Amino acid sequence: MGNAGLKPHYETASKTGVLQVSDHKLKEIPPEVMNLCEVLRNLDISKNKIACLPDNMNKFKLLKQLNIQGNKLESLPDCIGDLKKLDLLNASNNQIKSLPPSTSNLTNLKKLYLNSNHFTTFPTQLLGLKNLEVLEMSNNKLVEIPSGMNELYVAELNLSQNEISVISDDLHNAPRLKILKLDENCLSLDAISPSLLRDSKCHTINLEGNLFEIKQLALLEGYNEYTERYTAMKKKMF
Repeated sequence: MGNAGLKPHYETASKTGVLQVSDHKLKEIPPEVMNLCEVLRNLDISKNKIACLPDNMNKFKLLKQLNIQGNKLESLPDCIGDLKKLDLLNASNNQIKSLPPSTSNLTNLKKLYLNSNHFTTFPTQLLGLKNLEVLEMSNNKLVEIPSGMNELYVAELNLSQNEISVISDDLHNAPRLKILKLDENCLSLDAISPSLLRDSKCHTINLEGNLFEIKQLALLEGYNEYTERYTAMKKKMF
């Protein structure tokens, strides 16, 4: 479909601040989209064929939600950090290997989706982002969870379907972490530290599909404390 027939979308977006032009075989962001930079709060350009974002993306000063998933992006421009109002960024299903340094400036970011990309190292630019609630990084090529997790403020962290074999000793100090998904990685039983089970705030830790049987977790120190948190969480739900 390309850029044809999108004029009504642009006209509506100029009034609503919301533009959805997904699945139009776009290879770049059309000039008409850039012309809306002063009004857009929500931009969805997902499921296109865009290989790079322009260096003037920071013109979208009011942007709160940006959906660029399902494109051909290998990186994000450094100006992405100037989108100070951004609270949701969906960059999943691309070919991104790392985040620009300026990502650490996205202080209002609440939800970040980076699943199905090419990350080999955990993006430490996200440490210190106190409003970040959900980080989705499943189906990448991460090999470890690095130290510094005491500054990771997410409540939900999904690192399933990676190649993780090492978990940092300070993951239990992540101040708000409640849900940790580590299914289908390369973790051995001794990679699960007693502190993670005993001292963290996690009430749900998913570990299916690693190098041990789930029933073996019951042998670890701290397992009883973990199950107590899980049971308490279930009681609150019902």
